[in-house]
Amino acid sequence: MPFDILLADDDPAMRSFISTALKRAGYTVTEAEDGIDALNKLKENKTYDLLLTDIVMPGIDGVELARKASKICPNIKVIFITGFTAMATKHKGEASTNNSKLISKPFHLNDLVAQVGEILQAPTE
Repeated sequence: MPFDILLADDDPAMRSFISTALKRAGYTVTEAEDGIDALNKLKENKTYDLLLTDIVMPGIDGVELARKASKICPNIKVIFITGFTAMATKHKGEASTNNSKLISKPFHLNDLVAQVGEILQAPTE
């Protein structure tokens, strides 16, 4: 059974690159253009295995989105993506369990796909 990933990123080019890489790796990917769009998609489909979200987005940021997502889908795992080192440092503690990770931009797509595989295979806390 393929894993279902919800990808939330307000940068269309970044979202497209990540989505394409994950689909090539065999994952089912639903794209959301921002946190609000992602939240609506979560409410429609409560079976996502992973939320892959940018931290800095308009409307609802990735951290708030992850909090709301965990209430809707208690077993969802989260990977935060950020290009801001200060954000990465601030949220590092929140992303240190088997259920969440933090990846800083720039990253290689192969590394991202590997991180996705690791978190999806890890036991849920």
